[in-house]
Amino acid sequence: MFKRIRPLFSITALSTLLLVAAPSQAATDKPINVVASFSILANMTEEIGGPLVSVTSLVGPDSDAHVFNPTPADARTLASADVVVINGLGFEGWIDRLIKSSGFKGELAVASKGVQPLGFADEHAGQEHGDDDHGHDHGHGHEHEHEKVHADSHADKHDHGDVDPHAWQDLRNGQIYAANIRDALIAVMPAHRDQINARADQYIEAIQVLDQATRDRLAPLSPPFKRIITSHDSFGYFAKAYGVEFFAAQGWSTDREVSAGDMARLVREIRDDNVRAIFVENMSDPRLMQQIAEETGVRIGGQLYSDALSPPGTGADTYLKMFESNINTILQAIEP
Repeated sequence: MFKRIRPLFSITALSTLLLVAAPSQAATDKPINVVASFSILANMTEEIGGPLVSVTSLVGPDSDAHVFNPTPADARTLASADVVVINGLGFEGWIDRLIKSSGFKGELAVASKGVQPLGFADEHAGQEHGDDDHGHDHGHGHEHEHEKVHADSHADKHDHGDVDPHAWQDLRNGQIYAANIRDALIAVMPAHRDQINARADQYIEAIQVLDQATRDRLAPLSPPFKRIITSHDSFGYFAKAYGVEFFAAQGWSTDREVSAGDMARLVREIRDDNVRAIFVENMSDPRLMQQIAEETGVRIGGQLYSDALSPPGTGADTYLKMFESNINTILQAIEP
């Protein structure tokens, strides 16, 4: 038995109240132009910059940054930016060419700077053993098929090199992202240092609270209830931080078709390891996961948000709400 912990709605509400209470910008100040590579970074920048920034996201909600193709209009958008915020770790394989073609000369913020990146071996070890005593023994005598699935996926990491770029899926890394964005904004607007610091401090505190609540909610689950399937391998940091084991049909990028061999191995892994739920991702075609659900008899547990937020005004339209939505969806699907 485990103790059921109440939903986290109060956490995002607290974050909103804290940020609303921050000092407002003088009416005579014009917001600086910030361009973020994708929606999660755009939201973080808006939370920290508030009225001091006007933020444009190159890759919008429910959209896939892996297969994004910049246009001349995007280059013009970058050219007029004061700050550009990117993830780094090879996530935006197109960003260097875009920056060069745009002639951008402003402040470049690499949000993942200072993150300890996960490589293939690190990610696999994190899924089996966790980072906070969430380790487990499958108890199987067979060789794990997911090792083969991940090995095949590993060959598909040409866009990202040898590291997983989805570092925001660990809320402790989210705090690093926020600090890097804060520093970039202060570098461009030193006169507003106090205001930016105040908003960043409040935002980081809200991330810390959500991180602890996430651990508290997931820790009571025994290992058999922590095995789930997603579309692509974007939850490695989540797995290592919170002790949930993820299997994926695709590698770290979504730009490669899933082969029949990948499908067969994944189906065997689902059956052998008693996986409890399959999830679709908001920026991926759900048909692949529907096919896997039909072949295995494992139900689709809902929609997770990995690389993109939901549209404004919906349930996962901020970084904190995205994380909260994912936790609620996972628990509703896998709790015994």
